[in-house]
Amino acid sequence: MEQNLDNVKIGERIRTLREDIPMSREKFSEMIDISEVFLGQIERGECSLSLKTLFSIVSFTGASADFILFGENSQNSYTKKINRMLNHCEEDTALFIYNIIHDIYSYSKKVNNKN
Repeated sequence: MEQNLDNVKIGERIRTLREDIPMSREKFSEMIDISEVFLGQIERGECSLSLKTLFSIVSFTGASADFILFGENSQNSYTKKINRMLNHCEEDTALFIYNIIHDIYSYSKKVNNKN
């Protein structure tokens, strides 16, 4: 099965990810190590992104490559939001947030098992 990559749609998804953070084009391009001009060209679908740039976007935003390339996403919106938030935290802050979520989840499982 052949799937064609649509640079315009890929660019739109990347722009949406950036705006959801929210982050300026200048700051986002700095974070993924490309020029602001090149990011603009990608977001408008004028240029294709390299594997390195795709990897940088995935690593920075927490979005899946499937979502960026094909619009398919296995994560729900809350998972995406949590991933994006954690990707912007210092390591100790991310661990703190993880522990809070873990404790709430564990407590919720206990409460639900009593019912």
